[in-house]
Amino acid sequence: MLEKKLPNHLLQLMLKPLLILFIGFYGSTSFSSEKNIITPTNNTKQLAQGKRVYNRFCSLCHGMNLQGQPNWRTRKPDGKLPAPPHDETGHTWHHPDKMLFDITKYGLVPPNAPANYKTDMPAWEDTLNDEQIWAVLTFIKSRWPEEIRQQQREINETSIKNK
Repeated sequence: MLEKKLPNHLLQLMLKPLLILFIGFYGSTSFSSEKNIITPTNNTKQLAQGKRVYNRFCSLCHGMNLQGQPNWRTRKPDGKLPAPPHDETGHTWHHPDKMLFDITKYGLVPPNAPANYKTDMPAWEDTLNDEQIWAVLTFIKSRWPEEIRQQQREINETSIKNK
């Protein structure tokens, strides 16, 4: 069967609405690719996506309520640390969003961990896309009390100034 190719001008006309939708969708997400920080959001779709992804992939180690594993500050016999909580009792909020994104996507590797750091934390880059990772981080942050979110916003601002 012969395939017919559309003329370029028709192809451009067909793709233009898709491009507008794409820009509109990504324009409404809660992160800035320039600054690599998550801004406050009321995007219920993104929060719902983040919760679904968190429950499916993250909760196995970090807990359904973001509580982490018991004794998360004490190394196990294999030298690895248990999964920390992602609620306000943990240290997740002590880190800038870009670092949280990179750890989630690439794992605990330099520059976010020492070389050859032993961990059970996988790199999710082959499983989750960037949108899903940002959604998970948005969901986690939505569970923090406002004063913790404010402190973490200040950490983000400081990390951007120090670039």
